[in-house]
Amino acid sequence: MTNSNPLNSSADVQTATPRSSPGPWRCLLGSFMAGGFATALYFATVSIAQTFAHKPIHTHSVAVANIMVAVRTLVVGMSVLGTAIFSITTLGLAALAVQTWIQQAKGKSVTN
Repeated sequence: MTNSNPLNSSADVQTATPRSSPGPWRCLLGSFMAGGFATALYFATVSIAQTFAHKPIHTHSVAVANIMVAVRTLVVGMSVLGTAIFSITTLGLAALAVQTWIQQAKGKSVTN
């Protein structure tokens, strides 16, 4: 009987080549891209919050008002979360760019 499962076949195993970490320019490019997304999300967050602030909830039902407040809070919260994630990513990639630049300046090989 032959083994038809390709995941268990030992003949198809390929050796993984080690990857080097990205250079400082690539890190800076990623940092600028993440910063652009963070800035766009910040302006979207401000716009969403102002829109919700200028449009009051018109209802006589307490349950409907509570649900609308919860939905508004979730929408603004998710927008703030996206902004924070991209902002932290921007800072992390910029710090990685500085680290790799220092390592290259010292002449160390940069590998994982």
